[in-house]
Amino acid sequence: MSSAQHLLESRPLSVAHIFLSRIRATPDGEAYRYPVAAAHGAPGAEEWRSMTWATAGERVKAIAGGLLALGLGPEERVAISSSTRVEWILADLGVMCAGAAATAVYPSTNADETAYILADSGSRAIFVENAEQLAKVAAHTERLPGLDHAILFDAEGDIPEITGVDVLTLAELEKRGTAHLAEHPDAIDTTVAAVRPDQLATLIYTSGTTGRPKGVRLVHDCWSYQGVVQEVTGLVRPDDVQFLWLPLSHVFGKALISGQLTTGHVVAIDGRIDRIVTNLPAVRPTVMASAPRIFEKVYNGIAARARAEGGAKYKIFLWAAKVARDYARTGQEQRVATGTSRIPLGLAVQHAIADKLVYGKIRAAFGGALRGSASGSAALAPEIGYFFAGAGVPVLEGYGLTETSAACTVSPPDDYRVGTVGRPLPGTEVRVAEDGELLLRGPGVMRGYHNLPEQTAEVLESDGWFRTGDIGEIDKDGFVRITDRKKDLFKTSGGKYVAPTEIESRFKAICPYVSNILVIGNDRNYCTALITLDEAVITPWSAAQGLAGGSYAEIVSSPEAHALIDGFVQRVNGDLQRWQTIKRFSVLPRDLDVEHGELTPSLKVKRPFVEREYAEVVEAMYEGAREA
Repeated sequence: MSSAQHLLESRPLSVAHIFLSRIRATPDGEAYRYPVAAAHGAPGAEEWRSMTWATAGERVKAIAGGLLALGLGPEERVAISSSTRVEWILADLGVMCAGAAATAVYPSTNADETAYILADSGSRAIFVENAEQLAKVAAHTERLPGLDHAILFDAEGDIPEITGVDVLTLAELEKRGTAHLAEHPDAIDTTVAAVRPDQLATLIYTSGTTGRPKGVRLVHDCWSYQGVVQEVTGLVRPDDVQFLWLPLSHVFGKALISGQLTTGHVVAIDGRIDRIVTNLPAVRPTVMASAPRIFEKVYNGIAARARAEGGAKYKIFLWAAKVARDYARTGQEQRVATGTSRIPLGLAVQHAIADKLVYGKIRAAFGGALRGSASGSAALAPEIGYFFAGAGVPVLEGYGLTETSAACTVSPPDDYRVGTVGRPLPGTEVRVAEDGELLLRGPGVMRGYHNLPEQTAEVLESDGWFRTGDIGEIDKDGFVRITDRKKDLFKTSGGKYVAPTEIESRFKAICPYVSNILVIGNDRNYCTALITLDEAVITPWSAAQGLAGGSYAEIVSSPEAHALIDGFVQRVNGDLQRWQTIKRFSVLPRDLDVEHGELTPSLKVKRPFVEREYAEVVEAMYEGAREA
């Protein structure tokens, strides 16, 4: 038996077991870094503060003791509604060490859906970030007769009183917990010892793009597996510094925390998306995870700055970008064919020159220490992947779902292949059904949907195979490629099948101005597209066209912008079958976002929602059209 197999088969019983073991192993090691207001400096200035594992342990035990003092029992649900911050992690670990189960609630969730999730999960308590999140609970207390307690991270502003709900601060909960543990010093160890691998650890609700969200039941063994498998595959190491901004209410963020508990590396945590670019040089991470949209924005931003500088600098960037792609593509092809990344001398020399002129600056923007980045939740355009790989910032694509506790396939750090989502993780099986749907089986797979046995039976076979809803293929080396969502595939009125995400990915690869694109055509006689542009990139372009000072909506509705995007649409169409081509498109007056419900918190487009919201725009693209 290999050491990896041994670690997997002897993995810890629960998240709580992993955490207590980590405290004992490296009490003085740095666990977390988090931003706080600077003691000195200009208003709004921030600095990073550190927390050791020992300190984290003290706080987590106090939180767990507080929950026990409130009467929480095994597997009883405690919700968390907050942005990504260190208190989210401490609260979640406190829930685990109290033997309870966490219900993850996105802070962007509206009051109605928040109430639905709390009621459906049967949550008895909830951690809320601030008064704004607490107000969502207060708005629907009549629907939450089982909710007894609400704990505030930030007790500022107008705190609403809630009849029948005990509202207290996190500090007050920790104080109660410390007092409880003084009377019952063995309470945490006794509680954790009783936690079983098959015990419910987390309820994460799917995004709910079509109807109410479903609660995915993930047990302790799911997270224990995620933690150990990240260690044995070398995705994370004990000496890593990981920058974490992903929403912790999302399964990807939760899986990253499991990996950290297992290896003990440092996590710098700050969920503010508008601070990512500022944080990277300050944190200097060695690893980070992200959604493809972030890499697309970084690439588009780099290209836009080079274009604005014009002349020789822009030509150098275009040359360097091509060299990066050629270098990465050639290395991958050689690695696949011969097992060695042999680069021709001429290309190697060009790459060395481009590295000094361009790539070093790109790596510096990521902090200068990044050895790799994981990407998930949606497909990364291959041309973007090749660019970053050639620039020395390899993006390792992975694949997983909420129902599989995040990753089930990941590109190996030493053999990543752009355009694939890697190989199955150790202990996970993947196969392709007759209709092309990917099926998965392994320790990370959920134990079903909460209170929904019929819907569970639709996707989870009795022998453990999970139907993903994704169409894919597996090559001879075991690498998996996702071709489309089964439910996203559509058939034109002419009977031709179209995979929209493939077309969208191609468009993003060539158009540096795009933010989001949605290809439409189900039961229609041709394909159309809704497109939004990246404001940070299109605004400088508009100034050069004599449109300076215009609003975003004015810029994107201009004839000049339409002609610009039409050029890229025609380039994409040139490589497509006739029935796949985009015959008409509309540039929307604003970008899609989470706040309007058009994107999930992991930045995936909610297709049905967007199509409904812009139904008039879509219909206008088909009015008076002849058969294509």
